[in-house]
Amino acid sequence: MTEIHGTYDDRFAPLVDELARRVDSGDEVGASLAVAQGGRMVVDVWGGHADAERTTPWREDTVTNVWSCTKTVTALAALMLHDRGDLDVYEKVAAYWPEFAANGKSHVEVRHLLAHTSGVPALEQPCAVEELFDAETAAARFATQAPWWEPGTASGYHAINYGHLVGEVVRRVTGRSLKQFVAEEIAGPLGADFTIGLPADAYDRVSPIIAPTGVEMPPGVEPGPLAMQTLGGPLLHATVALSDEWRAADIGGANGHGNARALATIQSAVSNGGVAAGGHKLLGPSTLDLIFDEQVNGPDLVLGAPLRWGIGYALVDPATQPYLPDGRICHWGGWGGSFVVNDLDRHVTATYAMNRMSNGLLGSHRGEGYVRTLYACLDA
Repeated sequence: MTEIHGTYDDRFAPLVDELARRVDSGDEVGASLAVAQGGRMVVDVWGGHADAERTTPWREDTVTNVWSCTKTVTALAALMLHDRGDLDVYEKVAAYWPEFAANGKSHVEVRHLLAHTSGVPALEQPCAVEELFDAETAAARFATQAPWWEPGTASGYHAINYGHLVGEVVRRVTGRSLKQFVAEEIAGPLGADFTIGLPADAYDRVSPIIAPTGVEMPPGVEPGPLAMQTLGGPLLHATVALSDEWRAADIGGANGHGNARALATIQSAVSNGGVAAGGHKLLGPSTLDLIFDEQVNGPDLVLGAPLRWGIGYALVDPATQPYLPDGRICHWGGWGGSFVVNDLDRHVTATYAMNRMSNGLLGSHRGEGYVRTLYACLDA
């Protein structure tokens, strides 16, 4: 069986064995898994290869593009500012970003950005991916658009522009870009190997994503009425993540680079009473409660699937996440299968990052398998 590197508590051996089996079978090429419990890293493992040709091993410091798992870090940044009193998630976006009030958006609140209910999920077409690479210019364009539905009434997944919207609020409040804020206030103090974008000096240890062969929806789920309008604004192929321009950009919805350990180090603050691994306090109890303030519950106008959004994170919907138990759990995942799960009842954060992307637009069979095994270990 493939050798899996790293450390783990014995009770999580089945989870580590599953990673080894999936690498052996070719289901995985290279991946990392991490579990933090009570702020302590109880699983930190990796295995397989960092390249599609399987010539370079996935190492302890290998990083990869984690796609929408980036959103969990972006949401955390906004919640930290709320916790400090610098930002109010119930305040109008225009109070911080006056230009955003244009075209009928004066009543849109920050929480609407964080819960994908703002009515501005993408650029109006025609547009190109390159128009997203300058975060401030893209944000200015989003500010001019009219909402595509009544804000706050439904979610329409902000697939790529989540970080442009939330990040512009962060910039207006702090005077720093989202990329800079994450580096200086989250990743740096926590010692987490996570960046929005990818610095040139990390190119030699990045595992390039292996693009999916197609896009599949879960059984019984049809794309929402705004799917083409949103996912075509702009149309994005996974291989854009291999470009220097993507890696240099500040795209807090999709171009974060890291590994499972980095994500678990950061997100453990959510599952551990606001204190991240290493003892750094990021959030207070009342701010953690905001995550579970349900903003919307129903079919997403873009993805079509029934989704429950709190402020900044998805909440468990049994119809789409039958592998997650009831309780105070918040989560989200990245295109192709990476995931972040924060279980506040068990004080557990579980994360997964890989290079071979699944065709699933909402999770993957691999990710679901790891989560099921994780909970079997926790409940044993």
